[in-house]
Amino acid sequence: MIKKILITGGGGYIGTNLVKHLVKKKYHVKVIDTFWFGKYLKKKNYLTIIKKDIRNIKYSDIGNVDCIIHLASIANDPAGDLDPSLTWDVNVLATYRIIDLAIKQRVKKFIFASSGSVYGIKKEKKVTEELNLEPVSEYNKSKMIAERILLSYKKNIDLIILRPATVCGYSPSMRLDVAVNALTFNALKNKKIKVFGGKQIRPNLHMSDMIEVYEFFINQNLKKNRTNDQIIYNVGFDNLSIINIAKTVKKTIKIKSEIFVRPSNDPRSYRQNSDRLLKLGFKKRKIINDAIKEIEEKFNNKKIKKNKKYFRINTLKLLNR
Repeated sequence: MIKKILITGGGGYIGTNLVKHLVKKKYHVKVIDTFWFGKYLKKKNYLTIIKKDIRNIKYSDIGNVDCIIHLASIANDPAGDLDPSLTWDVNVLATYRIIDLAIKQRVKKFIFASSGSVYGIKKEKKVTEELNLEPVSEYNKSKMIAERILLSYKKNIDLIILRPATVCGYSPSMRLDVAVNALTFNALKNKKIKVFGGKQIRPNLHMSDMIEVYEFFINQNLKKNRTNDQIIYNVGFDNLSIINIAKTVKKTIKIKSEIFVRPSNDPRSYRQNSDRLLKLGFKKRKIINDAIKEIEEKFNNKKIKKNKKYFRINTLKLLNR
């Protein structure tokens, strides 16, 4: 039974919520994070916090854990393109180092947060795990190469690779640079919803479902020597165009807002099909409307204000000075 878990990037947008969820379930959780975007975790029972760059991770940092959930990365396309060298160091070289240390330490399970964006631009209505990867940015490419490195170790460790859609919903370590969150925040604060392009399709995933997926795989006892189609899983459900996300925001929130469409040179457009995950028994519980309502409530309670750290690229620009 897995009870001791190391989470890299446990102070991030998803990590902060995942850590709190697992600690409540009385898992022993160790977090390694730089906390570049703020620290929202507090010392408590079942939780160990190490402030550290994963590029400098050591054998002793791994310790006696049963499972590693590797979330830490330079996330999203603009941030990845800002400093490609940093992106490859963090997303690829550090991943190689961590999996190597994990195997030497005899960690039982390794769960990797890849990205649904590794598929690139796809016209297929069902983007399944079997389709070719055609990444279009440094971020996408680095995630694809990290996957390949990890797959070379699949006989040495219980490996799970997840390709999540764009996660939405509230976190203390908030992000306002992802579609649903950004459009909702702009509607609430400015009474305007700015859409660039609009026809691009994005798969979406509610934060709580993302958290449930990680816990689901922590507790999955899958057979050893699995093939790639038993290791890699899409995690994305609500495939919507950006303009339809904007219309959903306008319909869901209680404040009147207007949609303004602007030209865009962003060609990224893809769907996700997650039947492979659903066949394992996972059940999706929420839709983007739930995230929109959640963000509206937090905004009204002054839990979400405009903050430069909520736009990851702003912090990375400061670090690059």
